[in-house]
Amino acid sequence: MSEEIDWNPIRALAQRVLTQGEPLELTNETLALLRKSAREVAISSEDAEDALRSQSTASTLLREIRQRIRDGSNRLMQALERAYTLREAGDLEGARREMEGVLAVEVVPLYRAQATDVLEDIEAGLF
Repeated sequence: MSEEIDWNPIRALAQRVLTQGEPLELTNETLALLRKSAREVAISSEDAEDALRSQSTASTLLREIRQRIRDGSNRLMQALERAYTLREAGDLEGARREMEGVLAVEVVPLYRAQATDVLEDIEAGLF
């Protein structure tokens, strides 16, 4: 991914809309943010455009974006913790399996790239 990812705006929107109950206003700025964030979490542009046709489906899209960010982050962080523990115990194969497990299920490109980087470090003896 060539551009820097900043999920603070989408997180703030999710907080206001999904947690605090603020109505989702489909302004040009909000639509652009939802499109960009959907792309960053591997939701197809077709699915995103379909979702942006109404307020209720746009809210569902926002919920899915937030969930993918949360789930991917949690999955990667937990796998990294286990991988570091395994490394400390001398089990590099186990650490490798942790990262392979993330890659087997992760859809968010940022988290896939991070897991791939760790896996490459393990294989290069840099982990």
